[in-house]
Amino acid sequence: MFILLLMLVITGFSLVMGLRKRKPQFLLLPILTLLIYFIVQIALVPAPFVDTVKFIFSLS
Repeated sequence: MFILLLMLVITGFSLVMGLRKRKPQFLLLPILTLLIYFIVQIALVPAPFVDTVKFIFSLS
């Protein structure tokens, strides 16, 4: 639940700052945060990193 609230705060902050300062770089912050969260969650799996990534993307 904490992660969801943190993501919402980061998204809200970057949306407000991006619109206020008219700089689209602020809108990359939520995307980068989700990407980092995704990588951390993959790294927490006890299997090797490359095998885990292969498994996740071969599910489709």
